[in-house]
Amino acid sequence: MVTINVAVLLAIIIILRLRRRTQARSRFDEKLTVAIVLVFGVLIAPTAFGQGILDVVVQVVQGVSQSGR
Repeated sequence: MVTINVAVLLAIIIILRLRRRTQARSRFDEKLTVAIVLVFGVLIAPTAFGQGILDVVVQVVQGVSQSGR
């Protein structure tokens, strides 16, 4: 029995959708892509990978805010 992680499947769908040319996208297409990305973010946030991304973003933001002082 093969199981597919939903987050991995959504990541593949996002990559395939974003490879299309911008001019070929309709407004509905763009809204659907945003919804898929939001669901992907909710699915990946509680994982170790999501926490690692959060840590990197926090470090970058702290670095930028400290360099502005």
